[in-house]
Amino acid sequence: MPLARSLSVTSLSGLEEWDEEFDLEDAVLFEIAWEVANKVGGIYTVIQTKARLTAEEWGENYFLVGPYVESNVRTQVELIEPTNPILKRTIDKMNSSGCKVYFGRWLIEGSPYVVLIDVAFTAWSLDRWKTELWDLCAIGVPWFDREANDAVLFGFLTAWLLGEFAAQSEDPPHIVAHFHEWLAGLGLVLCRERQLSIATIFTTHATLLGRYLCAGNVDFYNNLAKFNVDKEAGDRQIYHRYCLERAATHCAHVFTTVSQITAIEAEHLLKRKPDVITPNGLNVKKFQAVHEFQNLHAQSKNRIQEFVRGHFYGQLDFNMDKCLFLFIAGRYEFSNKGADLFLEALARLNYLLRVNHSDVTVIAFFIMPARTNNFNVETLKGQAVRKQLWDTAQTVKERFGKKLYESLLHGQLPDVSKMLDKEDFTIMKRAIFIIFHPEFLSSTSPLLPMDYEEFVRGCHIGVFPSYYEPWGYTPAECTVMGIPSISTNLSGFGCFMEEHIADPSAYGIYILDRRYRGVDESCNQLTSYLFQFCKQSRRQRIIQRNRTERLSDLLDWNIIYLHVTWLLRRPFLMPSSSVPPSPALSRHSSPRHSEGEDNDEDERYDEDVEAEKDRLNIRQPTSLPFKNKLSLSQTTSGDEESVTSMQSSLGSSIFMSFSSQFCLSTRKLFLRDLCNLKTNV
Repeated sequence: MPLARSLSVTSLSGLEEWDEEFDLEDAVLFEIAWEVANKVGGIYTVIQTKARLTAEEWGENYFLVGPYVESNVRTQVELIEPTNPILKRTIDKMNSSGCKVYFGRWLIEGSPYVVLIDVAFTAWSLDRWKTELWDLCAIGVPWFDREANDAVLFGFLTAWLLGEFAAQSEDPPHIVAHFHEWLAGLGLVLCRERQLSIATIFTTHATLLGRYLCAGNVDFYNNLAKFNVDKEAGDRQIYHRYCLERAATHCAHVFTTVSQITAIEAEHLLKRKPDVITPNGLNVKKFQAVHEFQNLHAQSKNRIQEFVRGHFYGQLDFNMDKCLFLFIAGRYEFSNKGADLFLEALARLNYLLRVNHSDVTVIAFFIMPARTNNFNVETLKGQAVRKQLWDTAQTVKERFGKKLYESLLHGQLPDVSKMLDKEDFTIMKRAIFIIFHPEFLSSTSPLLPMDYEEFVRGCHIGVFPSYYEPWGYTPAECTVMGIPSISTNLSGFGCFMEEHIADPSAYGIYILDRRYRGVDESCNQLTSYLFQFCKQSRRQRIIQRNRTERLSDLLDWNIIYLHVTWLLRRPFLMPSSSVPPSPALSRHSSPRHSEGEDNDEDERYDEDVEAEKDRLNIRQPTSLPFKNKLSLSQTTSGDEESVTSMQSSLGSSIFMSFSSQFCLSTRKLFLRDLCNLKTNV
């Protein structure tokens, strides 16, 4: 199944020309997600980082809806009285009917309004609502699946909130509801079933079945079209979750996903082609340090070095000045996140460093939260020393006992060189050390007291060889902090950077091929990337970090907004709406790779000149000019016939879709379509 680019835009209805003067003042946007003020995974980062821009555009008419978690509310939310009179009446009506709904401001940049629903308080309705869900959709949710039960409660309460808001409105309301992931998707299904006058959007950041299949070590991407999705979901006991996800996908007026690779996955597993792809962005301003990021790297690196000195106390036999820090971070999904491939690549890298007599030592950090047992620090220290002494004694006994006995029988002192075999010398000469940190990084940790951002700045390269990664915030965060990273062509981030940069590796973005290569070949490629990185001089790494940091603007939410706007205009440039476009390659040449560009450490390096060269190699799709309607005078003679044919087939309607992540000008173009959609569409 080829990874061809799919069309990003489809028409929702055959309306005539858009009214660009459509007033947004009476339109209300609800964004619903389980991770609103409730950090569970990457969706929290998506919503948090773009909340400021959305709040600026929608003002008092933007409301985030999430679950009420008391521990989070105490530190993240300021509870206040609703400022919107309609919403105040809605919340009062629900609270008087046996619910607990809270209103406040989320204490993040932009201070957006949040509506938090206490799902536990209405748990008494769970059986009744599950029966209603079965009668409506024939979806049965087992009693032991707590997460799915929470999704049922949250879905019914969300639909209740939206329905009550529409009922309390005096005039016909213009409501847009944007739902994220299957945990919030049931609310969308109920809105459509109850024929509420609400335009709905559903965004999937990853598919349930895709995550489970990849974790099961199947050849996922080569068999997408062959999976019996119902059987696969049933075999993994997630059929009810899959049905909720698929129902939301097909009931939504607009279906979006975050990357091209996930769009292909959704088309095969959820049986609907996404209407538009909306890449994730970051609040780059938060990470910007202008010319200080190199100094911040040095400061954070010193703190990591202090930790390493303490961690390897008594066995520190390597030069810290020749030490490189690598790291992998994410969920504890061994195969999906590529931890298995990383471990094997480290073993092969160790061999290459030894046979090439390299003086470099590699410290690899695995930052993956896992279940742990907590001990008193002093007790843990004593147990560690005792166990290490016992293990050492047993090793001496097993490895050297017989040789020592034979030597003493001959009346000779033991010859150490003869007692140690080749394997023993290999262990003594290892160039790679691995540290597993089974919890999120925190400045309050007694072991490694550093925040994640500070830790990333102190490392030399992030390694993320994921097999399943719909987007990938970890390499994106490395990029905006000027830290090189290794990603894959199966991650949304990797595909995005490949499309917009002529030679990603020249900018410290190494793209590992896990799509068209086998595991062994991919491992060799990863080993090669790591080995070449280890051979770089300190000056070469500094130059590469400068180049990496220059890519930050590509990942800024402001740029992503404009990028999506440009993306929606692309169908007009295609010969036919049924023909998918091919990936666009950069029209610019690639700079010389930093690895071989300066063998002379004293060669003059002009950062401003290099920055200007680099900007020419970064493809900026948002810089392409366009107007609201396509003009034939703007096309080449070879395009006129195809454009005329398309305009004839499309009529005067504009094929566009919606996401709350778009800029204001784009919203004005298609909001009227969404708000006037008939409920029986």
